Amino acid sequence: MKILEMAHTTVPLLLMLFLCTLSSNSSFQPALVLEMAKILLENYCFPENLVGMQEAIQQAINSGEILQISDRKTLATVLTAGVQGALNDPRLTISYEPNFVPVMPPTLSSLPKEQLIQLVKNSVKADILENNVGYLRIDRIIGEETAVKFGSQLMGNIWDNIAHTSSLIFDLRYSTAGELSGVPFIISYFSDPESVIHIDTVYDRPSNSTRELWTIPSIVGERYGKKKDVMLLTSRRTTGAAEAVAYALKNLRRAITVGEKSAGGSVKVQKIRIAQSKFYITVPVARSVSPITGQSWEVTGVSPNVHIIAKEAVAKAKSLLAIRNSIPKVVQRISDKIDRFYTFAERVPALLQLLESTDFVSVVSEEGLAIRLNQVLQTVSEDPRLTIKYMPEYAANVEEGHEHDKVPDDPGLLTEYIDTLLKVEILPGNTGYVRFDKFVKSSAKLEEVMAKKVWVPLKDTANLIIDLRYNTGGSSTSLAIILSYLQDTSQKQHFFTIYDRIQNSTTEHNTLPKITGPAYGSKREIYVLTSYYTASVGEEFAYLIQSLHRGTVIGEITSGTLMHSKTFKIEGTNIAITVPFINFIDNNGEFWLGGGVVPDAIVLAEEAVDHVHEIAEFHKGLNSLIQGAGDLLEDHYAIHEVALKVSKVLVSKWADGLYRSVVDFESLASQLTADLQETSADHRLHVFHCEVEPESLHELPKIPTGEEVGYIIDALFKIELLPGNIGYLRFDMMADIEVVKAIGPHLIKSVWSKIINTDALIIDMRYNSGGYSTAIPLLCSYFFDAEPLHHLYSVFDRITTTMTEVMTIPQVRGQRYGSSKELFILTSHMTGSAAEVFTRTMKDLNRATIVGEPTTGGSLSSRTYQIRDTVLYASIPNQAVFSAITGKMWSFSGVEPHIAVQANEALYVAQKILESRLLKRVQGKQ
Repeated sequence: MKILEMAHTTVPLLLMLFLCTLSSNSSFQPALVLEMAKILLENYCFPENLVGMQEAIQQAINSGEILQISDRKTLATVLTAGVQGALNDPRLTISYEPNFVPVMPPTLSSLPKEQLIQLVKNSVKADILENNVGYLRIDRIIGEETAVKFGSQLMGNIWDNIAHTSSLIFDLRYSTAGELSGVPFIISYFSDPESVIHIDTVYDRPSNSTRELWTIPSIVGERYGKKKDVMLLTSRRTTGAAEAVAYALKNLRRAITVGEKSAGGSVKVQKIRIAQSKFYITVPVARSVSPITGQSWEVTGVSPNVHIIAKEAVAKAKSLLAIRNSIPKVVQRISDKIDRFYTFAERVPALLQLLESTDFVSVVSEEGLAIRLNQVLQTVSEDPRLTIKYMPEYAANVEEGHEHDKVPDDPGLLTEYIDTLLKVEILPGNTGYVRFDKFVKSSAKLEEVMAKKVWVPLKDTANLIIDLRYNTGGSSTSLAIILSYLQDTSQKQHFFTIYDRIQNSTTEHNTLPKITGPAYGSKREIYVLTSYYTASVGEEFAYLIQSLHRGTVIGEITSGTLMHSKTFKIEGTNIAITVPFINFIDNNGEFWLGGGVVPDAIVLAEEAVDHVHEIAEFHKGLNSLIQGAGDLLEDHYAIHEVALKVSKVLVSKWADGLYRSVVDFESLASQLTADLQETSADHRLHVFHCEVEPESLHELPKIPTGEEVGYIIDALFKIELLPGNIGYLRFDMMADIEVVKAIGPHLIKSVWSKIINTDALIIDMRYNSGGYSTAIPLLCSYFFDAEPLHHLYSVFDRITTTMTEVMTIPQVRGQRYGSSKELFILTSHMTGSAAEVFTRTMKDLNRATIVGEPTTGGSLSSRTYQIRDTVLYASIPNQAVFSAITGKMWSFSGVEPHIAVQANEALYVAQKILESRLLKRVQGKQ
C-alpha cells in the first residue's frame, strides 16, 4: 500500500542521517534522537509525513542546541516542540520520567463475568422522559467481544426499555473510554438491516494493517431504525470511540449533535520508552478516516450541529425535539393552505407530494424549518409569490391587495376625494400630465368625474405623461377603464384576465364598449413614470403598458409588492405562509408573478419628467430611422425578396407600437438587430451605434514592403511536421490576392516547400476569423490537379447584380499538393468569413475532412451603411454564395464538421485518424 511504500523510502534516509551524526559526536542526545526517530518510523500512523523531518533534525543536530541542554526535562520539552512543529501533530510528546512505571490496565475480557457485567451496567443509564422521549447515557463504548458475550443481557435490562420511545436523547457527554470495535454495534441500531454501511476505516501502523468498520446486518434486539429523531449530546470530555459514534451518526444525517465540541482524541495512542533511557514518547499509532467525509474526528473533534454548554444540552435537546415533533403538523397545515388557496391548482399535487417526501433531518429551529419549506416550494412552483417565512412579529391572516378605501356617493364629496388622488396639468410642448396616487374602484359616478377632470382637459395634448411614482395600489377594476381611454374606440382590445381560485372564477378585461369622456386614442405616445414606491395595482398598470406596447415606462424599478395573496400564520408557530389566490394574466397569455416592473428607461424617479422630453423628441424621428434601415436593406441586401419582407415587418412593428420600448440610439440598434435577424434568419445582419464614423472595411489592402514580408509570414503562418509524415499548416488570416502574390516567393520557400512532400496535411483554421476572399481560388487550386479546372462556387453580387463562377486556377507558383493526398481542416466557433468559405468549398467538393466545431456562419462580403444622417450604422451582406454541386445558396448557419469535437481536441483527433488511415494504406501495399 502507498503508506508502507513511503515509510520504506524514509527509513534509509533517516538512518543514514543519524549514523553520520553519531560518527562525529558521542553525546547521548543524538543517540536519543536516533531511537526516537526509529520509534516514529515503526509506529507513527502518518509515516508519509516523516519525510519532512529530515531537514528539521539535521538543523537541530548541526546547530548544537540539543548538545548544550543537560537538563533532561528541558531537553524533552525542546524535542516535543521540534517534533510537533515538524509534523503538525499535538499528540506527539516526549517526556523525561525517571520514576515512571508502566501499568497495563486489565482488558475487559479478563475481568470476572460478574464484575464485567457490573462495569458495563454502571457505564450505561436509560430512562423514559415525558412525551415518550427516551434517554440513553453511555459513558463507555464496549468492544465487539464484550458485546457478543453480554449483548442479550444488556438488551433486556437497558435497550428494550427505550426501543419503543418516540425519539431519543443519546448522551455521550461523559463518555471518555471505550473500544472502536464497538462502534459498528451502536451505529447498527440506528440504521436499517437492508443495506450495510461503511462507517469507518482504521489504519494501524505497527501491524501495517487496515480495518474497515461496517454496520452489522443481524443484531440482538430491536433496532431504533432510521426515522425517529435522535439528539446526540457531546461535551469537551467526549473522546475516543464516543467521538467515532458521534461523527458517524452526524455525517450519516442520522442524529443531530447538541452540546460542545468534543475533545479531539485518537483511535489509539501508545507511550513508548525510548531505548533504555528514562525518556518516553507518546505516539498515535492508528488513525481513522471516514468514508463518508474523507476526513476524521481525531485532533479536531466533532463540532455539534447546535452549540450550547454541556450542562444545558439536555434541556436544549428537549426543546429541539418539541420543534421537530411539530414538523408534521406544520407541514400538514401548510399543505392545507396550498390545497385550498393556491391559484395554480394544477401545481398543487406536485407541491403536496414534495412536502410530504421532504427530508427535514437537518432542521433544528423554527426559522430553519421556514427556510427549508420555502426552498422546497420555490424549487417546484417557481412562483416568487408563494413564500414561507419566519415572522415572530406578524399578525395572523392578512389579505394583501384587497383593502380599498370606500368611495363617497355624494358628487361633491366624490370630487373632493378624487382631487386628493390625482393631479392634471398641461406641460410645455403641449404635453399632458396626470398623476394617479391610487386607483379607485370603478363606478358610473366615478367615471363621470374622471372624464371631466382628466380626459377632457387632456384630449388635445401632443402626448401624455401618466405619473405613478407615488402610486401604492388600489383596485384592479379601474385599469380597464383607463386603458380603454388609451385605445381607439373602434378597436376591441383584450387587456388582461383575472383568475380567482377562491371564487373559481375567470374574468376577462377588455376595452369598454362605451366610455364617458373623449378617447385619447392609440396613436399618441404615452409615458408612464415609476419609482421604487410604485406598488400593487400601480405595477400592474405599468406592466400592461409594456405588455400592450401602448407606451414607454420611465423611472425606477417598481417595488415588486406581492399582490392578490393571503398570508396565514401557522397555529402555534412563528411561521407564516403567503399564498397567491389570484392570477394576473396579460394580453399575451403570460402569467405575471410580480417581482417588479423594469422600466424601458431606468433613471432616478426625480429626473423622470426631464427624460420624458428627451425620449419624446427621439421618438419623433423613430419612424424615419426604421424606414431608413428598411430602405438600406432593400437597396443592398443580397437577397432582394427577403429584404422586401423584412422592411415591411419593421414598419409593421413600429405601427403596432413594438418600438415604444426604444428610448435611445443604443436600444434602437439592439431592437433593429433582433428584428432583422429574426425575420430574415440571417445572423449576419447587424445594426450598431457608433459616435465616430467607422473605418471602411473595404479599403484596398496595403502591399507589404520587402522588410515586412518576413514578419508577416512569421506572424500569420505556423508549420510543423507531425509523426507519420503528416504536415501541419496553421494560418490565422485570409490575405488579399495582391498581398499573397507579393509574398508568394517567400511563402513558397519558407512555408509551402517544407510540407509539400508530406503524405497528408492538416490545415488549422480554428483561429482564422476571415479576411479577404480574393485569394480563395488560388488557395483551393493547390489541392486540385491543374486539369480539369474545378468549379468552386458561384457568387451573386447585389451591388453589380452579377453572378460569377469561381474556378480553380490553371497555373500556380510552386508545386501543387494534388487531389489524391489526405487533407483535414480544423474548425472552431471562431472560423468565419473567407476562412469559412474556403472550408465550405473543400467540404462541398469532397476534397477535405472537416474536424472540430461548427463555424460562425459569417458573410462572404458585408458593407457598412449609415442610417440616415445619424450615429446608427447597418452591416449588410451584399453577396450570396451558391454551391457548385447543388446550385443552391449556402446557408447562413455555418459549416458543420464531418467529425464534431471540441476545438481544443480537433488536432489530436485528426492526427489519430490520419495515422490510422496511412498505416492501413501502407499495410495494404505490403
